[in-house]
Amino acid sequence: MISSNFSIELFPPKTPEGVEKLRAARVKMAELRPKYFSVTFGAGGSTQQGTRDTVLDILSEGHGAAPHLSCLGSSRDTLRAMLADYKAQGIKRLVALRGDLPSGYGAMDLSSGEFRYATELVEFIRAETGDWFCIEVAAYPEMHPQAKSPQEDLRHFAAKMAAGADEAITQYFYNADAYFRFVEEARKLGVTAPIVPGIMPITNYAQLSRFSDMCGTEIPRWIRLKLASFGDDTDAIRAFGLDVVTALCERLLAGGAPGLHFYSLNQPGPTTAIWKRLAG
Repeated sequence: MISSNFSIELFPPKTPEGVEKLRAARVKMAELRPKYFSVTFGAGGSTQQGTRDTVLDILSEGHGAAPHLSCLGSSRDTLRAMLADYKAQGIKRLVALRGDLPSGYGAMDLSSGEFRYATELVEFIRAETGDWFCIEVAAYPEMHPQAKSPQEDLRHFAAKMAAGADEAITQYFYNADAYFRFVEEARKLGVTAPIVPGIMPITNYAQLSRFSDMCGTEIPRWIRLKLASFGDDTDAIRAFGLDVVTALCERLLAGGAPGLHFYSLNQPGPTTAIWKRLAG
């Protein structure tokens, strides 16, 4: 059931030991033959050098790679140089995001930079590089946590696509109906590009709960209660999580999702286990 539009997200390591550990993990994940690996950055683009280094490592290994690019905390000149560098390295795909504000910044600080929204970043990339890059943007089936309403969030998403984005990757979710409804409503606004669901494996309940609270993802009550009931039984949590997320992926693919994008957290095991079940 796995589509060719299957990708895996990584984050850049911060230590030499982390670099070697990620390389070893990537060897295992590369066996799944993803279309590409995407590589994140920190708040305000704070790990952009690490992002670049990791992307170049991936390219040297013969795999597709897509650096995340944040417009917050970046000037036009900085981004122009970064785009020229990525183009010179032969990189053909970017994930263009507004990005998170650095610690200590508030919503009012959005007005102080040269870019405020991902739509402006997409427009800038297209103006600077034409059709060189395949541009991915973010989508939020359960609404961006800072949006005023689902309708406003959907309009912002449609604007990003109209600005020149080629595809979208969603925030992770566990409610397939939210994804299908989002896609349906996006189509009504004229979005025809692929909207790839983001998939977060379940391996650690406390960590998942913390991530979900930050990004506005709903963990359905029945899943929360079941995970909580396992306490510190890691094996039970992972086995249950594997069942839940595999079933979610199966429903998404059967319902027409164009592919899957896995948030691996640099751990090859959970993504590999889900992929093997789907492929089998």
